[in-house]
Amino acid sequence: MKNIAIFASGAGSNAQKIIDHFRNSDQARVALIICNKPGAGVFQIAEREGIPGILLEKEQFLHTDTYIQLLQEYKTDLVVLAGFLWKVPANLVQAFPERIINIHPALLPKFGGKGMYGHFVHEAVIAAGEKESGITIHYVNEKYDDGAPILQERCAITSDDTPESVAKKVQALEHQWFPIIVERLLSKI
Repeated sequence: MKNIAIFASGAGSNAQKIIDHFRNSDQARVALIICNKPGAGVFQIAEREGIPGILLEKEQFLHTDTYIQLLQEYKTDLVVLAGFLWKVPANLVQAFPERIINIHPALLPKFGGKGMYGHFVHEAVIAAGEKESGITIHYVNEKYDDGAPILQERCAITSDDTPESVAKKVQALEHQWFPIIVERLLSKI
């Protein structure tokens, strides 16, 4: 059985889709959820699903190996960033080379980097007059949204779209593709 650790900062809709995808699997399971925001919805998901939910402490995360040790204790095979808004420190990236992935709500390298998340991305896509947006699932390195891409999926943007309607299209792609890519990557570990 392979173990997935999910890092999240918000409501946890992608975390829920991954949990659902592996619910009856004998190959993998979500073993741990780590969140940096007290009271985030992903904690309710963790509790409801019987998965340990850990509140991340910033200084330990950034300046110690505490979370590396925690992930090792849970025998983590893959770390999945599902709406996690902090940059992953170099020591964690180095401890799990090509075993940390992120999903970004745009077609990188466009609309990536610090501060580009959620509605900020969708507003920027609309403001730039883009004809398409989508998702990028990529490996995590020491820079924001810079790791090698694993998958990009696209959706059309029309003149009638708003940041909210783009968010719905993008989230549908996230929910469709993220669990599949997690499963594919785990099959290679």
